[in-house]
Amino acid sequence: MFSKILIANRGEIACRVIETARAMGVKTVAVYSDADRGARHVALADEAVHIGAAPARESYLVIEKLIEAAKRTGAEGIHPGYGFLSENAAFADACKAAGIVFIGPPASAIRAMGSKSEAKKLMEIAKVPLVPGYHGDDQSPELLANEAQRIGFPVLIKAAAGGGGKGMRPVLKAEQFAEALAGAKREAKAAFADDHVLIEKYLERPRHIEIQVFADDRGNCVYLFERDCSIQRRHQKVIEEAPAPGMDPAHRRAMGEAAVAAAKAIGYVGAGTVEFIVDQSGEFYFMEMNTRLQVEHPVTEMITGQDLVEWQLRIATGAKLPLTQEQLRIDGHSFEVRLYAEDPARGFLPSVGTLRHLVLPREREGFRVDTGVRAGDEVSMNYDPMIAKIIVHGETRDAALRRLRVALGETEVVGVRTNAALLARIAAHPAFAAGEVDTGFIERHRAVLLPKAAPLSDRALALAALARLEEIARDAAALAQASNDRHSPWFSVQGWRPNGEGHDDLRWSEAGTDIVVTARYPREGGYVLALPGGELRAVASRDSEGRLRAEIGGDTLIGRVVTTAANDGGVDDIVFVDGEMRTLRRVDPRDVSLADAGAAGDGSVKSPLPGKVIDVKVEEGAIVSRGDALLVLEAMKMEHTLTAPADGKVKRVIYGVGDQVAEGVDLIEFEPSS
Repeated sequence: MFSKILIANRGEIACRVIETARAMGVKTVAVYSDADRGARHVALADEAVHIGAAPARESYLVIEKLIEAAKRTGAEGIHPGYGFLSENAAFADACKAAGIVFIGPPASAIRAMGSKSEAKKLMEIAKVPLVPGYHGDDQSPELLANEAQRIGFPVLIKAAAGGGGKGMRPVLKAEQFAEALAGAKREAKAAFADDHVLIEKYLERPRHIEIQVFADDRGNCVYLFERDCSIQRRHQKVIEEAPAPGMDPAHRRAMGEAAVAAAKAIGYVGAGTVEFIVDQSGEFYFMEMNTRLQVEHPVTEMITGQDLVEWQLRIATGAKLPLTQEQLRIDGHSFEVRLYAEDPARGFLPSVGTLRHLVLPREREGFRVDTGVRAGDEVSMNYDPMIAKIIVHGETRDAALRRLRVALGETEVVGVRTNAALLARIAAHPAFAAGEVDTGFIERHRAVLLPKAAPLSDRALALAALARLEEIARDAAALAQASNDRHSPWFSVQGWRPNGEGHDDLRWSEAGTDIVVTARYPREGGYVLALPGGELRAVASRDSEGRLRAEIGGDTLIGRVVTTAANDGGVDDIVFVDGEMRTLRRVDPRDVSLADAGAAGDGSVKSPLPGKVIDVKVEEGAIVSRGDALLVLEAMKMEHTLTAPADGKVKRVIYGVGDQVAEGVDLIEFEPSS
C-alpha cells in the first residue's frame, strides 16, 4: 500500500479521497490554486502545495506542476479525482515517466475511450450494442449534414472528446443543423481543444443508465450494478439512483456483461463507468466509457457496502479485486442529488458569491453528504458550481425517497442561488415517485418543477415575524442590561405604548410588494399575528439544531430565518420552511433610500454572469425580433446565447469577441420598438 499520495483535484472529490486514505493509514498531499488557499480539502490533507493562479489552465491543468509537487513531497501515487486531468492520457504517461503511480487506468485505455468515435469502433468489434450514427473522421459540414439526413431526424450532435453535456446539441429539423453544428464545434473546441463531433440518432424519451465496472491487472473484471442518471438538465446529471427503477435481473445481467466486455476490450484496470442509453422497450446502446471514478459513485457504494476509492488505491498497488461477481450483492436503494450554485429560473446559469450561510443534512444512518465547501467559502466562476452531493439510502426505493425529502428539507444555502427547491420538487413529484424517469423529465414537467413564484404563505411570513420578534426581545434585553434603569417600560418586549394596545408593526417587501404583519401581545403570553389569511395565535422556541419551532394556530412548523446584509446595503430575512426559501427585504418606514431601486427599462442587454464573449451575432443598427440571438457568452466551459428581449433595434455593441465581461455589465445597447 502507498505511504503517501497526492490528490490532483479539488472540491468534494479531493476531500473524499483524503478521508478514505486517512482511514487506510495513507498520508495525503493536497494541491491548491490561489482561489483555494483556505479550501476544505487543503485543511483536511496532511500537506498542501500551491500550484498557481485561480484559472485551472494555470494550476490544476498544468501537468508539470503536479508532477513536481508529487516529487517534492515524496508522494508515490497521484489520484486524479474526476474532471481536470482524470481522463488525460498524457498525464498518465507523465506519472509513469516520473516513477509515480497514476491511480487510474492505463494511458492506452484512456486513449482508446478518449474519442467517442474511436470508442464506438472498438465497441462494434466487441459486439457491444451501438446507437445508429456516424463516427467517422471526415468532419466537413456537408458530409455531416448528409449523414444526419441518412440517420434521420431528430439527431444528436456530440463532441467526440469529453462529456458533461459540453459540445452537445439535439437537432430536430434539417434546417437547424448548420447552426447547431457550428455551436457544438465551438463549445467542444473550448472545452476539450478538439472540435471533432459525431452524429447519432436521437432517441425519444430515453433513459441514461450506466454500469460501474472495476478491473485489476490480472484480467479480472466485475460490474457493481447500475445507476440511473436520467434526471438531467442541459445534458448534465442532477439526480442519480441505484439500482435503476424497473430494472429486471435479465437486463441487469446483459448490461453488466456488455460493460465488462467493453472494459476487457481495451485492457482496462481500475474504476470505470460504461454509459448506455436505453429506449422505452428496454433496448440498450453504448454511449461512452468514462475512464475514471464518477461524481455519482456514492450511490453504488451505498447499495454494495463497498468503498470504491479504497478499491482504487488497492488495485493501483497491484492487489486483486476484493470480491468476485458472485460475491457482490445489492442492498436496498440509494439516491444522490447534486446541489448546485445555479439559477434554474434563468436557464440554470451558474451563480457566484460567498456562502454566507450553509447548513447541509446531518450525517446519520442512511444520510451522507460529500462536500468541498464550508460556510464563508467563495463559489467562483473558475470551477464547477457544485456545492455538495446529498446521498441517502433505504431498504426500499420508497424508504430512500422519504429520506431524500427529509434531507432536502434540512438544506439551507444563503449567498448564491441554488437548485435546492427544484430538487425538492422532483423528489415530491408523483411521476418520480413512480419511477417514470427519462432524460426529458425536467422539461416535460417544467410547469410544476420550475413554477412562477407562488404567493408568500402565511406559514413563511409567520416564521419571519417570530424570528423578528425574537430579535427585538433580544435587543431590548441587551439595552436594558446596559441601562441604569433596567426596569424602564421603554425596554418592554410587549409592544408597550403609553396610550393604546401594545403591538409591533413588522414590515418587509418581496418582489416589489409591501408586507406588514402586526404582532399583538395577549396577557396569556405568546403573540397574535395579523397575517394576510387572518389572525393566528403563535408561540416559538428553538430546537436542538437551532431552528425555530413555532406553534401557529394549532399547527407546528420548524424552519429557520437567516438575517443577512444584502449587497446593496439593505437587510434581508431569508426564510427556510416547507422545503422552500423566500427572501424578504426589511423595510424601515423612515428609510427612503431604496425608493426606485433597480428600475428596469434602461435599454440594455446585460451579462447574466461573468464570462467571455465568443460570438457576436448582430451589428449596430440591426433590426431584430424578440428571441433573435444577439451574442454568445462562454462561462464555465458552457455557451450561453443572449437573445433580444423584444422587437427592436441594436443601437450599440459594447463588447467584442474575446472580451472578458463581469456579471451585470451592459453588453448591447438596445432600443425596443414602440
